[in-house]
Amino acid sequence: MDIVTISEAAIVPTRNLNLLYIILDCIFLVIFAALLIWKKRYSTLLFALFGGVLYTVVDFGGFYLLSHTRTVYIDGVLQGMGGTFWVLLWMSMSYGMTNFAFIWTLIGRDKLAKYWVFLIVMWWMICPSISELGGEATITTSRTTGAYHGWMGVALVLSYLLLIILLLAKEPKKAFVNVLYLCLIGFCVQFGWEFSLLVNGIRPMNEASIRTLLVNSCLETNLGMPAIYAIRYFWSKYFREDLTRVKRETAPEA
Repeated sequence: MDIVTISEAAIVPTRNLNLLYIILDCIFLVIFAALLIWKKRYSTLLFALFGGVLYTVVDFGGFYLLSHTRTVYIDGVLQGMGGTFWVLLWMSMSYGMTNFAFIWTLIGRDKLAKYWVFLIVMWWMICPSISELGGEATITTSRTTGAYHGWMGVALVLSYLLLIILLLAKEPKKAFVNVLYLCLIGFCVQFGWEFSLLVNGIRPMNEASIRTLLVNSCLETNLGMPAIYAIRYFWSKYFREDLTRVKRETAPEA
């Protein structure tokens, strides 16, 4: 029996996975956080944890409690608030932490960014294959997007419009950020894990799969990129990566 029916025009992001996937991913998040601590990337870790909390609030609070667009099934049984919360907490912390760490290190041009990004993308691509050792997928999550994708589009246009107005006001002086680079980061981070879910069968292939991949990649993370850049810009004026204070006479870390 199909749990989720997807029309040709609908975008209903769906994931089918097993318990081993969740266990392995939790272990990876702990290791990744430990590596950030080891290399004194405390600001990156704090921002990654902020991303996880933010995603939890949006996914559980917004998509599940308010808009009722999120569903979670375990062994074919629709879960109530308790079961849904724990699955969404893991999923939100997983993609919130990795997405925000990915973005933060690239915006800040961390000299170790190539290692952090490689670890994240490698894990997104390989974890589903390893999790096949845990048997069939018994956990299914899905959400409909029609209720809010339009508003996300409005938010994206307004946020980038404001950023471009600020950049135009700085001309002919040097722009403080490359807007194309910022947009590319936002697209790539969402595309990376959306693509890995699709090619590994976690997200089922259907008539809406490519549209889901492209629309979500262009829209969902990208709408917050100007705000994330602003946070990174002002944070770096006061704190370095190891959370030591930036002296007023010293230029802030890039």
